[in-house]
Amino acid sequence: MADNSKSLTNLPEWKALEAHYAKVGKTHLRELFAADPKRGEKFAVEAAGIYFDYSKHRVTSGTVNHLCDLAEASGLRGRIEAMFTGEKINLTEGRAVLHTALRTPKGATVTVDGENVVPHVHAVLEKMEKFSEKVRTGEWKGHTGKAIRNIVNIGIGGSDLGPVMAYEALKSYSQRGLTFRFVSNVDGADFAEAVLDLDPAETLVIVASKTFTTQETMTNAETARDWALKALKDRAAIAKHFVAVSTNAARVSEFGIDTANMFGFWDWVGGRYSMFSAIGLSTMIAIGPKHFREMLAGAHEMDEHYRTAPFEENIPALMGLLGIWNNNFLGAQAIAVLPYEQYLKRFPAYLQQLTMESNGKRVTLDGRAVDYQTSQIYWGEPGTNGQHSFYQLIHQGTKLIPCDFIAFSKTAHALGRHHDLLMANVFAQAEALAFGKTADELKKEGVKDWLVPHKTFEGNRPSTTMLLDELTPEALGRLVALYEHSVFTQGAVWQIGPFDQWGVELGKALAGRIAPELEAAAEPELRHDSSTNALIRRYRGRR
Repeated sequence: MADNSKSLTNLPEWKALEAHYAKVGKTHLRELFAADPKRGEKFAVEAAGIYFDYSKHRVTSGTVNHLCDLAEASGLRGRIEAMFTGEKINLTEGRAVLHTALRTPKGATVTVDGENVVPHVHAVLEKMEKFSEKVRTGEWKGHTGKAIRNIVNIGIGGSDLGPVMAYEALKSYSQRGLTFRFVSNVDGADFAEAVLDLDPAETLVIVASKTFTTQETMTNAETARDWALKALKDRAAIAKHFVAVSTNAARVSEFGIDTANMFGFWDWVGGRYSMFSAIGLSTMIAIGPKHFREMLAGAHEMDEHYRTAPFEENIPALMGLLGIWNNNFLGAQAIAVLPYEQYLKRFPAYLQQLTMESNGKRVTLDGRAVDYQTSQIYWGEPGTNGQHSFYQLIHQGTKLIPCDFIAFSKTAHALGRHHDLLMANVFAQAEALAFGKTADELKKEGVKDWLVPHKTFEGNRPSTTMLLDELTPEALGRLVALYEHSVFTQGAVWQIGPFDQWGVELGKALAGRIAPELEAAAEPELRHDSSTNALIRRYRGRR
């Protein structure tokens, strides 16, 4: 029988939060702001280049104190230190978790199995820099002597979502003479459309797969090789048009890639935490080594803040704890991430993997089933587009969906009044979500009685507003590290492991079994359930 005495919900600090919720959980934000004229300044933290306003959450000072007590009782401080110092906190895979080492300055010491990994990190960075400069300057030539003008990144999961998000986010810093395409889906349309207008003689393909065995990535890589050889005719051309981000030198060489152009990383870097590693090679080629280093510096600044600041002044800790309050006490099972910055259009998709693959777990580190909700559902779109799509549900629907608004005081494109209008919408949406509009207010405005229910806004919908100066490489690094550490905070409190992803394995294993059945010349003997068997037969008969 499971030992539930260790359950999170049995901690005195959790019980204290339950009692606190019974007292304040129904309090409206209108009341909270009316009771404290300085609430907007009091419930805000500024650190690592981010102004973090959480005053529009349904919390009091007591709530924050109770949440910080829960973090202490959960051993969060010790867990943070264990991560930063290279302890093997990824228990199910027996690995350290050191994405923070990827942005640690030269000369520091981070030890794994008795070895300082920082020199290895910087050796890879320097190799990336030299290669990136050769491509950016035209020194690197393809098989026919032409300079590279196109870069195609082939990966999936973190090997795709991180690079494509960073490329889009920092496009204003990119070398515009180079074209970048990203291929991840095993659907052939993804590859076909990506290379439709590209010349293989001017194209460099980056194949990103730690083991060089990932099914989707290698299928796309082999198709890319066929595409290149059809035009270039000579297998020796592969060495000039393909590079690898991998640790499997034998498979890289077998593929035809020169292992001198293989960029390695380590098993203590999880895929969804890897965009600052060699997985970011396409990012470095796009924005240049200097800006890539600035992105690392921004992430490191947030790392140091998270590692040292007290929880009540610690932005990633507060973000994670507020998510726990909204999820486990207010019953909010989703979060909308709403960047009011077009360049961050892929940021919500990036966060979906980071958050839900990390904390979408139902058992604790010691194997007990949880008796509480874990990861919320993350989704979103850039503003103002989302306002004309799903904000109706957020404002007046039956589901409570807290929002993360991300905005910047300066714009890369000062065009007329565009940015002031954009920012007006950020502040207006957060205000409307918090305070709504009452029936009495509508009646005073002369709205007809029958229309009042339709125009009433309940309000009391929580949101965070994060305000940064401008979207620079440093700012992107800070934002990514902020969400990484928020995820870690929640995992520590929920007693789950954020760094494995066994939930993706079963589907992959079954697909490996089904693919030969689809490809077989003769009718195979099928031993699935009746639905799967019928679908396989129908597909084989109609393809």
